Amino acid sequence: MNKLASSGRARRPAEPRNANGPAGRLALPRLARLCLFLAVSAGIAPAQPPADAPILPLDDLKPGQAGEVWTVFQGETPEPFSVEVTGVIRNALGPGKSLILCRLTDPRVQNMGAVAGMSGSPLYIDGKFAGALSYQVQRFETVRHAGFTPAADLIEVSQLGQGSAGFLPLEENPSPNPRVARQSQANSGADAPQRSAGIPARDLADKFRAEREACHVRAPDIDTPFAPLLPVFAFGGVAPQVASLFRDDYQVLGLSLTTLGGYISTDAAASDTTGAAEPQPAFRNPHSTIATLRPGSAVAVALATGDITLAGTGSVSHVDGNRILAFGHPMLSLGAVELPMALADIITILPSNLNSVKISNTGAVIGTIRQDRLSAIYGEIGPIPPMLPIEVRTPARTLHFSTIRHDRLTPMLASTGLAQAVLGSNETGLAEGFRIKTTIAYPGERRLETDTLYAGPQGFAAGIGSLVQRLAASLGNPVADVFPESLSFTVEPLERNPSANIDIVQLSRTRLTAGDTLQVTLTLRDFQGDAVRETIPIDIPADWIGRGLELVILPGFELDRQAGRPVTARLAQIRTFDAYLDLMSDQRANDGLYIAVVERASAFIDQTRPTLDYPGSMERIARRADDARYQKRSVLVPLWEKHILPGRLLQSNYRQSLQITE
Repeated sequence: MNKLASSGRARRPAEPRNANGPAGRLALPRLARLCLFLAVSAGIAPAQPPADAPILPLDDLKPGQAGEVWTVFQGETPEPFSVEVTGVIRNALGPGKSLILCRLTDPRVQNMGAVAGMSGSPLYIDGKFAGALSYQVQRFETVRHAGFTPAADLIEVSQLGQGSAGFLPLEENPSPNPRVARQSQANSGADAPQRSAGIPARDLADKFRAEREACHVRAPDIDTPFAPLLPVFAFGGVAPQVASLFRDDYQVLGLSLTTLGGYISTDAAASDTTGAAEPQPAFRNPHSTIATLRPGSAVAVALATGDITLAGTGSVSHVDGNRILAFGHPMLSLGAVELPMALADIITILPSNLNSVKISNTGAVIGTIRQDRLSAIYGEIGPIPPMLPIEVRTPARTLHFSTIRHDRLTPMLASTGLAQAVLGSNETGLAEGFRIKTTIAYPGERRLETDTLYAGPQGFAAGIGSLVQRLAASLGNPVADVFPESLSFTVEPLERNPSANIDIVQLSRTRLTAGDTLQVTLTLRDFQGDAVRETIPIDIPADWIGRGLELVILPGFELDRQAGRPVTARLAQIRTFDAYLDLMSDQRANDGLYIAVVERASAFIDQTRPTLDYPGSMERIARRADDARYQKRSVLVPLWEKHILPGRLLQSNYRQSLQITE
């Protein structure tokens, strides 16, 4: 008999209960409540799913057989509802992967159909485990049906072994499992697909979408009624207007989001206003969890826990000791994973002719999800997976939460928490503008720190894409299997709006001789302020004579780009983690402007570092050896530069040619 290993628990199988009729947690009549009260008072335990039920072979299923499906309608206790077997759709999900089709005969579900959040609810026929509710078959149908994954296919998932430790990598080449299958680094030559160390914000959503298209699991579409009942991922602690800023990016990863969710606050995961030590995710005693978690119980896969929570809720299909199977279909088709598994409390079911959904609170983390496969997710109650602790400090409060270690989801989750702190509170006092100091701590006491100005909440919202881009580049390094140990944001209010405009740029002259002083006068206007003049003197040295020079006034990021610092770096150009951190740290400030005297030159770039006047013979030898590592480009070489107008946000693209003579 194909089943999980026995847990050693002696539990008496309960007699199946007839669930026909309107009684239930959604609308339980007074008489039924009274009967339940009397039964409990008399010491009679409520009906429970069959314990250690044997597996019903697929070939033994016959049309017309009556079955029970166990799920939570409200609270934490599973209840049965009735179905009738219609038949088996052979090879519906692929060769050897069939689907059990059942008619939903219970009036409670006949009116609303299969519900998002019921995924994994176990089906029992004659006391045997037949399968798990997993697929929505049709919409707006006159008689509700649902698809069930056969029990043997679920059990197969538990036999695949455990996921590997560490974070979930972004792959260089998307495959049917794009975020799990690794490509050999030997294929990263000049003609191989390039992996970026930093992804421009405008390309980030496109990259997510391309990865999602490579997956065979898609969010349900109105024109495709046959679809898995993908769990609705519910935010807790996030305002709707904040979640809407990230909705498209989450959706292309297959996460159907709602903000109508919550979390059960604990001392181990709560915000504070005192700067208390960073909490860890709540962890429930595994022995008490095993005793209460049973087939049909609600279970959640948490992507973030704490003050900011994101979790997808489904149902437990099978329990064997500390091992569980759930969902009956893939979550995101990630393969071998290490994701937090949490309890869930069902508040209610919102019925709909289009897509009914369970509303839930996410509870304590109880273990680890280790497999995310076609037929189920598999998890183990006990130790929880490593997560990234994140802290967001504002003048009003401090948020603490933890996220999974994933180089694409983590930046969005961290940015969502930061956006909630900035945009989702009444008392932050950031209307005039603010500064965000970001600190990423890596193993070995390595740190990456940035300091960014924003012109108020609207300016912050407009710059969300750039924020996610920078975090993605910092957290998802392409060089080594190294993930940060912690991430913190400190939000500091400004006394005035940092926005300003350059009105006039005046040069004392453009033809100069060695020993002269060039006077550059800027006239600028602060936000709702008067005009301000600032003069910058530039002494002209003798070695500038006869060179083709320009005076430029540019933002720091633009001077970085034109001076040869890559916006993105290919994996072949970065060989060590230290070199990667140096690249991320070596950038000009984002506030103010840079005034520079520059010369255009041809640069030979080795691992993102430009070298001028490289001998042609050495260049040819190096590029023959590794054309992907060594590049040649035209860059601006600053001969003199100065950071001006710090603490302001300005735009400029000023250029003026200079002529230096004897």
